[in-house]
Amino acid sequence: MKALIVDDEKHVREGIKILADWEQNGIQEIYEAGNGEEAIQLIQTVRPEIIFSDMKMPKMDGTQLLQWIKENQPDSKTIVVTGYDDYHYMRKAIHFGSSDYLLKPIEPEILNQTLEKAVNEWKKEEADRQRKENSSLLINEMTPVYRDRKLTQLVNSDQFQKDLFEELGWLKQSRDYIVALVRVNGKTMEAFEGDRDLTYFAILNIINEIMKENGSGIGFRYLSKKLEIVLIFWDKFELVEEILVSIYKTLKNMLDISCPIAVGKAVNNSSKLIDSYHHARKVLLNRNILNDSVNRVYMSDLEAAPSLKSLIVYSSDIELAIQTGEIGAFKELMNRIEKDITEMEYLSVKQVMNLETEYLVISNKWFKQYNLSFRAPEDIEQRVDLFFDSNGMFRLKEYKERKRREMAVFLKKVKKSTLRKSNNIITDIEKYLQENFDRDVKLQEISDNFYISREYISRKFKQEFNENISDYIVRIRMDKAKTLLKNSQLKIYEIAGMIGYQDDKYFRKVFKKVEGITPNKYRAEYVKQ
Repeated sequence: MKALIVDDEKHVREGIKILADWEQNGIQEIYEAGNGEEAIQLIQTVRPEIIFSDMKMPKMDGTQLLQWIKENQPDSKTIVVTGYDDYHYMRKAIHFGSSDYLLKPIEPEILNQTLEKAVNEWKKEEADRQRKENSSLLINEMTPVYRDRKLTQLVNSDQFQKDLFEELGWLKQSRDYIVALVRVNGKTMEAFEGDRDLTYFAILNIINEIMKENGSGIGFRYLSKKLEIVLIFWDKFELVEEILVSIYKTLKNMLDISCPIAVGKAVNNSSKLIDSYHHARKVLLNRNILNDSVNRVYMSDLEAAPSLKSLIVYSSDIELAIQTGEIGAFKELMNRIEKDITEMEYLSVKQVMNLETEYLVISNKWFKQYNLSFRAPEDIEQRVDLFFDSNGMFRLKEYKERKRREMAVFLKKVKKSTLRKSNNIITDIEKYLQENFDRDVKLQEISDNFYISREYISRKFKQEFNENISDYIVRIRMDKAKTLLKNSQLKIYEIAGMIGYQDDKYFRKVFKKVEGITPNKYRAEYVKQ
């Protein structure tokens, strides 16, 4: 495997090269680039599997580079390296498919955890790519599978494929085409007990029966995107909405499933089918999921959808809610967010996905801050799909309840982590006192060393050991004194100096107060034994 480090600061590149466990992760070649333009030249030449990239660089910054990688080298796993703990950069990184991000200065442990995660993700995806490639070499003789593969190829091609039209005799050439998109969600799969192949087989049988009756086009499983069926219309364009409503109703009546359908714009060449598909997908994502429509066929103008609301504007409120440590603070905040995003009685799938993406970015930040494990879902759209019922209605109340439970679990983990951290600090303070018992350790010194307030130290220490710090030090000193008194060669004043008392008279006084006898008498009784 190969890795590329992109940063305009040479010392940062050198730091990553030194700190990363390349050999352990199977990476043999490491390349460097000082900006995005240099990086693109290297990527085109060496095709690295792992790419570390800074966000702020001359000539071409990290955002532009990530966008280029997403479009031209999507198989690579990118890790953003930035000195700015800013939601804006994190959001950009997530948007352009970055695996993770690292904050400067880079900690070796976090660097290697992030690198290992990226390598494992790449290996998993590479195995999937190899499996798909191998399966494409053994084209299934079953007509539906062959049809789906070829029509997916047709939609994704930007050139006219005469050979494909000749090979598939039933595929009609036309002056114009329209693509419609059918979304198959998790609820639909449940109706077929999770059997994906049976789900597509049943739905496509109904779709193509209706399409065949009208002689208007064909439907197929779109293999480039999970849970999607694409319909290509090459005739009867004036009947498209009527045909799709018939398809929706038949699926609902016969299979009791709700599959939303969106219609793309008309295009004048088969090489532009992908444009019609993308338009249909935008329509599908921008549909109003609060609308209790009987027939979920969407041909509306994209401009009807309101602009997206962002969770980032609530970041300070989220921070305050976390600091309270109470789920009630999140309930109030969630009610405010719901009111803001549904104020026009309009909520799109795209809006929910955007909120979910930003929620994951914010969650990742806070989980990292408290050193808690965090696993992001692989497909956000599928995650959102889980909250649609069998009638295609989005269960907003259930979605909010899911978020509330996630927040409650998070707060519970934070409290546990904070308590564990607090106990660890008190243990460290005890060790510090034991190592420095022979000098006058002030409370302010402990506060400066452990970055916590004197009041907190005093309170927690008393709770843990049932005595204050000064009494604890005296007890340690007296225990040390009793051990030293057993050595008859040591003078009393020498022992006093060894445990932190410059005045041996004061030492004698404290010893008698704590132990009930003088140091000399303690020594005499020990000798008699």
